[in-house]
Amino acid sequence: MKSINKGYINGEFVTLHGSATFDLINPTNHEQLGVVTLGDETDVQQAVAAAKQAFKSFSRSSIADRVQLLENLQAAVSKKEKELTEVMIQEYGGTRQFCAMSVQMAISSFSSMIETLQAFEFQRKAGHTLVQLTPVGVVGIITPWNASNNLICNKVATAIAAGCTVVVKPSEMSALQTQVLVECFHEAGLPKGLFNVVNGLGNVVGSAITNHPDIAKISFTGSTVTGKLIAKSAVDTVKRVTLELGGKSPNIILDDADFEKAIPMAIFGAYMNSGQACVAPTRLLVPKSRLEEVNQLAKAAAEQVVVGNPGNDSTNVGPMVSGKQFDRVQQYIQVGLEEGATLLTGGLGKPAGLEDGNFVKATVFTDVKNNMRIAQEEIFGPVLSIIPYENEEEAISIANDTTYGLAAYITAADEGRAIRLASQIEAGRVCVNGFKHDPLAPFGGFKQSGIGREFGAYGLEEYLEPKSILV
Repeated sequence: MKSINKGYINGEFVTLHGSATFDLINPTNHEQLGVVTLGDETDVQQAVAAAKQAFKSFSRSSIADRVQLLENLQAAVSKKEKELTEVMIQEYGGTRQFCAMSVQMAISSFSSMIETLQAFEFQRKAGHTLVQLTPVGVVGIITPWNASNNLICNKVATAIAAGCTVVVKPSEMSALQTQVLVECFHEAGLPKGLFNVVNGLGNVVGSAITNHPDIAKISFTGSTVTGKLIAKSAVDTVKRVTLELGGKSPNIILDDADFEKAIPMAIFGAYMNSGQACVAPTRLLVPKSRLEEVNQLAKAAAEQVVVGNPGNDSTNVGPMVSGKQFDRVQQYIQVGLEEGATLLTGGLGKPAGLEDGNFVKATVFTDVKNNMRIAQEEIFGPVLSIIPYENEEEAISIANDTTYGLAAYITAADEGRAIRLASQIEAGRVCVNGFKHDPLAPFGGFKQSGIGREFGAYGLEEYLEPKSILV
């Protein structure tokens, strides 16, 4: 069992002022993996002070210096790729398929930001005025448990590219993963105070970061409920905020698609990251005239989904991250039954032989109405709702009939037709004919899925303030 009892402040592993602890539990078998000491407001004050001091010089650093730091970070993280993958599987319960991909994305976030940085114009002309894009200041970074290190790497890479310093509050449930990553960052030889980490609870460390007057910006990924609280708190000190929040993504299968390929792809896509993904396409919209065919294909595909040990190469769905999350998903499955949706496969309880962990059956509801809770609320588990539509116009209406707008998906033989539909979908990212990611393209949400954008030049601008110099 591992004990994590230090924070990372001003370039050193330091003993925290906070004394409360949090047990780290393996979601696959409920064995205790370790214990992490949680920081408090005093630790946040020290971390912010270090970041504020470091900002004075780092904000004036050259592009070449920032590129070098990003290269050093990429090299350091790459060295521990295997360890980062294994600890994520163990602590989080993510499948080997997903964790390997997540760590790869974490590593590539540095090279993607280097490419963005080298092409970025920090000085521009607007009319007869010189406009300088200057670093916003000290950034508070708050990340969730479902892709912790990937998100930390992306956000920190962007902050460094902008010339900002950071204080990071990762999920306390990801402390083992964070520890390995911080060791990588320490090895990279960053300037003291540029990168600081304080483990802790959201209502203690997260609140202290959000309310601190010397934090200029918050970059948060997590639930919409928490994002709203952060936005409210940030108002008092007029902080800039980037919020990447929840989703209930529609996946529209048009009538000209190859259903024998599209439906199984939709099933496995809905279960990405064991369903614990804000971009998971958990609303499958299909032509009503072909619902029976869809049901047969969906049931067959879902029953091929492997739920089990996340360390196995063949596993598609691992355990939920915690007992609390397992209970939440079970409650939503019960809600779906009570609302009158047809249970196609899966359902309540744990799969046979997996009673020792937080495992949920790969579940599909069909003939779902879009006003049902299972179609409107983010479940964050392997639960898919199949919703029939009459025509394109109704498909668009159903897709947009949600408080969320993070991602959407469209499958069609006629790509031009799919693109025309994509332009009418209220979502920050729409994937046509497959699940795609472009680290140079903006990512973020419409409506209650967030504020601002991440990745590429759009993401970099979120960490910069325009200054007009009129001569």
